[in-house]
Amino acid sequence: MTSEARAPLTRESLAAAVRELTERDAVLASIVERFGGPPLWDRPAGFATLVHIILEQQVSLASAAAAFGRLRERVDPLTPAAFLSLTDAELLAIGFSRQKARYARALASALEDGTLDIGGLGALDDEAVERELVALPGIGPWTATIYRLMVLRRPDAWPASDIALAQSLAEVRGLSGQTIRRLERMQTDIASERQARVEDLALLVDLITSGWRGVEKRLDRMERVLDRVERALDDRAESAAPVYRIERQQPGA
Repeated sequence: MTSEARAPLTRESLAAAVRELTERDAVLASIVERFGGPPLWDRPAGFATLVHIILEQQVSLASAAAAFGRLRERVDPLTPAAFLSLTDAELLAIGFSRQKARYARALASALEDGTLDIGGLGALDDEAVERELVALPGIGPWTATIYRLMVLRRPDAWPASDIALAQSLAEVRGLSGQTIRRLERMQTDIASERQARVEDLALLVDLITSGWRGVEKRLDRMERVLDRVERALDDRAESAAPVYRIERQQPGA
């Protein structure tokens, strides 16, 4: 039986939680003393926010924000139907990669045909929310957790596979340099593996267009292979997704 959703965080409940954690943990207390308490990073529920989070996968937050800004300039209001009207060329010009365009289209289609009730996620418990979201192409545990954290404001959302977050934790906990270097190598290995796969696939495309027989069938087969490869790489690379860090507050900010 599905349990009820927990009450979302508010500024008051977040401040109370920070006070309790700093009383229990001297390291966290020193961070809060230095940088101040964390803000309540809340975002509006809905299609547009989830598309924005998809854009944030594996790139800098600034790059994702720029692409999302161009998308909003092109389509306003940003609805699933309006998004589906955009061509591949338009999405590429906006800043979508091939796979992210496919992921966002799959999300838009799921909302259009009723496969996903994004407005109903708030009534579900954490496990049910994750099941609903990760059932869609391109949405893995990191993306689902960020949606729970920033949109549904669930108090126990923690992107456990986020390497940047793990590295930050290692630094503040004073873990060995070897541990931190290992985390850095994991990030590099993921990027290197993705680049190697891209180069291999580019070679396949060149061979196909150079005269192989049955091009259409081979392209269809390669598309299916691409889908499996990209989903597998995205599952691994989600651990290198950006982390929302607490930054020093500047005077007048």
